[in-house]
Amino acid sequence: MAKEFQVTYDCADPGAQAAFWAEALGYRVQPPPEGFPDWTAALMAWGVPPEHHNDRSAITDPDGNGPRVFFQKVPEGKTAKNRVHLDLRAAPGLTGEERMAVLEKEATRLEGLGAKRLYRLEPNGIDEGMIAMADPEGNEFCLD
Repeated sequence: MAKEFQVTYDCADPGAQAAFWAEALGYRVQPPPEGFPDWTAALMAWGVPPEHHNDRSAITDPDGNGPRVFFQKVPEGKTAKNRVHLDLRAAPGLTGEERMAVLEKEATRLEGLGAKRLYRLEPNGIDEGMIAMADPEGNEFCLD
């Protein structure tokens, strides 16, 4: 039987990372527990000091199909290339110029949210073509 899983990111600013990835993936920031109007109210009720209110955040698929993505604050910054990364399937089933045009449009949208374009791999008969990018904290991901 398959196991449910979440993807966890170590980061400097969980709230900002959650906001970026929610927009990038079409997810939503996980709502606070029932009975609380927002996360600040919940954290205050639980006695979490204000300086720790941005220690973690999460996003969820509004349709309940994709994994939860969790962001946790860590003291150290990113030092090397990610060993695991997300591939955003922005143009499934498309090929050639049509595919690359859709990827370019999505890359431009994500750049507007704070992502950075790293490089573009052209279709070459083996690969369909993709655009490598980095999120606002430098974590690599691919548009494919």
